[in-house]
Amino acid sequence: MAVMLGVGLWGLDRGGMWGDESVTFQVAQRTVPQIWRLLHDVDAVHGLYYLFMHAVLAVLAVHPDEVVLRLPSVCAAAATAGLVAALGVRLAGTRVGLWAGLLYAITPMTGHYAQEGRSYALVAAGVAGATLLLLRAVEAATARAWWPYGTVVALTCLLHELAVLVLCAHAATLALIRVPRRVWSGWGRAAGAVVLLLLPLVWVSQGQSGQVAWLVTPGWDKAERLVRHFSPGPVGVVFWASLLLMAVGLRTRRPAAVALPLLLVPPGILMTVSQVRPLFHERYVLYSLAGASLLVAAGAGRVSGVLGRVRFEGRRVRVGGRQVRALLGVTGVLALTVTFVHHLPVHRQHRSAAHRPDNLAVVSALALRQMCPGDPVLFVPSVGRLAALAYPKGFRQVRDIALRESAPRSGTLWGREATPGELRHRLASVDRVWVVAEAYALDPRWSPPDPVERTKLSVLAEEFTVREEHTRDGVILRLHVRRAPADVPSADVPSTGVASADEPPADAATADELSADVTTVGESSAEVRPPG
Repeated sequence: MAVMLGVGLWGLDRGGMWGDESVTFQVAQRTVPQIWRLLHDVDAVHGLYYLFMHAVLAVLAVHPDEVVLRLPSVCAAAATAGLVAALGVRLAGTRVGLWAGLLYAITPMTGHYAQEGRSYALVAAGVAGATLLLLRAVEAATARAWWPYGTVVALTCLLHELAVLVLCAHAATLALIRVPRRVWSGWGRAAGAVVLLLLPLVWVSQGQSGQVAWLVTPGWDKAERLVRHFSPGPVGVVFWASLLLMAVGLRTRRPAAVALPLLLVPPGILMTVSQVRPLFHERYVLYSLAGASLLVAAGAGRVSGVLGRVRFEGRRVRVGGRQVRALLGVTGVLALTVTFVHHLPVHRQHRSAAHRPDNLAVVSALALRQMCPGDPVLFVPSVGRLAALAYPKGFRQVRDIALRESAPRSGTLWGREATPGELRHRLASVDRVWVVAEAYALDPRWSPPDPVERTKLSVLAEEFTVREEHTRDGVILRLHVRRAPADVPSADVPSTGVASADEPPADAATADELSADVTTVGESSAEVRPPG
């Protein structure tokens, strides 16, 4: 747990939130009624997590920032490492438990999600805890022993509904260890209660399935990527050694009966379902990584057990049994240390803001540098407004020309925009407008289904021309000016005054300073949005 805590805290302040983290940040600062209203239309699957983070930011942070946002995930990852170690101890002894916990802690994928302000690290902790409670309930063989198990599984599934797949993994575990009928009865009642409790959330989230419409059908490349990410080293000797030790670990009865279903069943079911309806992403099955760590450690424990029975005799030295096993335990820890040091470049990469899909602090810093007070700004598409919500200082004195109702008041993630007619009328009253756009949104082949987004692109193409363009981390900031009456729109939009992509942001616009200001975009700078 100490190793995982150190790995999680290392580089926690990477200089900016990405889109999903910014959603957590701004939703968690709303009031409970506002969060409840939001969940009726979007993100119901993350409802319990948002309420939990609302309490965290309200209680632990006088001034919320991205570090505080990620601390619950770091603590959850540390707890998961301890629970994985406890599982290893219960299944195969102290040495295997130590190795399993350390393997989980040094795996790059674990560190990646330990530093993300989302629910996945907490879900992994819940699944590991539920698996440990499953083993205790099987050994106790009493009806009362299933209550803690059912409670933890239910809370974990409410944090993210796809965690319900762990019930299938646990059913496979019970089948492999051949438990008696009364154990099946106790587990069945607990699992049935969890499913019944989860049904309302599933029903609501089905109506919000458009949120995952961007997911694609996974192929063998996704499966290979997941296998590599579940290893403490994604390539090279460490990866192949991990696979070999997993194969050896299959020969250990009890550890394999727990670890193998946890490793294979949830990803396998989700990938199979995703052939018909894409739902797979590796972060949704992060909790299965515990199975990989347990299986590798079990294989290493079996190898060390064989070597521990070897006796070395010489003229003056006689070593065997306990001494060899102790030496092998220390050797295993040293091997894991070398593995971690060897893959430090991978860990450093995960701690870079550039490794995330986007960096909203950079977008806000660029806006602060280029825009003048009172300038109108247009977000294309509207999800780009997340930069203004997460780091409002960069957009403090500009005017969001398309915004009709703010995100908290409208019960949406990034606000409600004007109708196409209203938007045309608003744009007709300005001679210049800054456009914050994703690169794909400016591709002529992109045809958004939303009529408001189509109106934005249509008016910009028909009535405006580009005077300046600045690009940073995949986000384009353009200054559009109204065409002169004699101008004829050309097929290609000109671009002049392009700023260098390597140009550093203004010193006054650091991520800490940007997140410090909580003024709502589109409102007066004197109006401060109250925390919570």
